[in-house]
Amino acid sequence: MLADDVRTHAGDHPALVVPDGPVIVYSRLTELIPEVSRRLAQFGIARGDRVAMAFPNGPEAILLFLAITRIATACPLNPAYTESEFRFYLEDTGARFLIVPPNDMPSARAALSPNVVLIEAELGNDARLRLGSSASERHAEPDGAVSDDDVALVLHTSGTTSRPKRVPLKHRNLTASVRNIVASYQLNADDVTVCVMPLFHVHGLLASALSTLATGGTVVVPRKFSPTGYWPIAQTVRPTWFTASPTPHQLILMRARGNQPAGSERLRFIRSCSSALSPAQMAEMEARLGAPVLEAYGMTEASHQMSSNPLPPDERVPGSVGRATGVEIAVLDQAGRLLPPGSSGEVSIKGPNVIDGYENNPGANADSFTNGWFRTGDQGTLDDTGYLRLLGRIKELINRGGEKIAPREIDEVLESHPSVKEAVAFGVPHPTWGEEVGAAVVVSSPVSEKDLARYCRTKLADFKVPKTIHIVDAIPRTPTGKVQRRFVAQQFGG
Repeated sequence: MLADDVRTHAGDHPALVVPDGPVIVYSRLTELIPEVSRRLAQFGIARGDRVAMAFPNGPEAILLFLAITRIATACPLNPAYTESEFRFYLEDTGARFLIVPPNDMPSARAALSPNVVLIEAELGNDARLRLGSSASERHAEPDGAVSDDDVALVLHTSGTTSRPKRVPLKHRNLTASVRNIVASYQLNADDVTVCVMPLFHVHGLLASALSTLATGGTVVVPRKFSPTGYWPIAQTVRPTWFTASPTPHQLILMRARGNQPAGSERLRFIRSCSSALSPAQMAEMEARLGAPVLEAYGMTEASHQMSSNPLPPDERVPGSVGRATGVEIAVLDQAGRLLPPGSSGEVSIKGPNVIDGYENNPGANADSFTNGWFRTGDQGTLDDTGYLRLLGRIKELINRGGEKIAPREIDEVLESHPSVKEAVAFGVPHPTWGEEVGAAVVVSSPVSEKDLARYCRTKLADFKVPKTIHIVDAIPRTPTGKVQRRFVAQQFGG
C-alpha cells in the first residue's frame, strides 16, 4: 500500500515543514496519517469511495492524500476551477465526499449536489489536522484494508486535444513510480526539497512530495506557494533539490541575486519536467545556480516519470529527456511496429507504473494501447544509447502540403535567438498548403518579427520558417506548465 512507503520512518527527523507554520516530524507523521483515516471513516468514507479534495498547496493536500488512500480513493481537484468545472469533475469521478479548507473554496461548495458530503479540514500549529462536517458521524473503523490493486488516485488528462479522460492510478502504479524516481536521483534522508508544483497533479505529488517522504527526506511545503517566493524560503531551509516545469524555473531564476545565490549552496541537482526545457535555459540555470539540471519526461498515465537525464557523472544531453527510468520505451510507427534508433514515431511505454487503461472509455483504450504498449501521443526519436528526444504532440504536428513539421523544432530555433525567452509554434490554416507555420514568442529584449524570421531562415528549411510571428507577453499554459498550443493557435492563428 502506498502510505506504507511513507510510514517506514520514525524519529524526530522533519518530514513536512511549513514555513512560518508547524513542523511535522516522522514520528508524528506515522501517528497522524492513521488518525486522520479513522476520523474520515467516522464521516462514512469506506473502501471504494471517491473522495474529492480542493486545496491550495500546503500540508493538508499531502496529509489528506495519504490518509484517504489508506481507506478509499483520492480525487484531488484544481482549487482554481469554476463552479461548472467543479460540478463536471465531481460528477465525472463519482465523488461522494468533498474536502475543502474552512471558509474557502466557494466555487467548489456551490457545485455540490445533495448526495455529496462536505468535510472541512485544516492543519493547526499544533500539528493536528482538524476535520468537521455537518454530516452525522458514526463510530467506525476503516472498512477493510486496501490492496495494491485498489485505485489510490483518480486524475484526468489535461484535455488539451479532447474531452478529459479519467486516469485511475492504482497503489502498485504509484509505488512503482515513487521507487523509480527515488532510484533516478538517489534520494535519501538527507535531502530537502521545496514543493514548487501543484499537489493536485502527479508532478508535485509524486516527484516532489511522495518520493521524498519515501526516503525519509524533508518536504518543505509553503501554503499557497508561488515561484516568486522561492528564494526567501530556500535561504532558510537550504534545499538539496527541487523540481518544476520550465516556467516556474524561469521565474525562480529571474529572482536569483547574481550567481550562486543564497539558498543554492546545498543544491545537488535541479529537475525539470512537464514541458520542454530549452537548452539555453538549461545552460543559464546550471551556470547561475551551480547545479546540474536534469530534464525528465512524465505524464499522468505513467504515474508521472518515464525517463530522465541522469545524475553526474553520467551524460546529460540538452534537448533530450534522458533515458528510460524503470520502464521500457520504444518508438512505434502508425501500425504499431517498432522503429529502429533514430527514426521518428510515436513514443510508447510499458512498465508497472503505467495504467491498465482509462476508466469506462473503451474507445480511448483501443486507440492508446497496441500489443501491450501505451501510446503516449508524443512524437519522438530514440538514439542508439537510449536517450529520448521529443518532437511534439502528434496531433499538434503542422501539415504543410503533406510535409509534417514538428513544432518543437521551430520552438528550439526561435529560443536559441538571444532576444527570445520563450516560443511556441503552431499551424495556421492556409487555402493552398492546408497549414502554414505560425509562432508566438516572448522576448527579453527588443527584436522585430522580420529579424526573427530572417534568423530562422539560417537554421531551418524555408517551408519550416514561420510566416507569421507574434510577439506576446505570455504563453498560455495548463496549471502544470504544459503549453496550450491549440489555445495559442486559436488566439493568433486567424
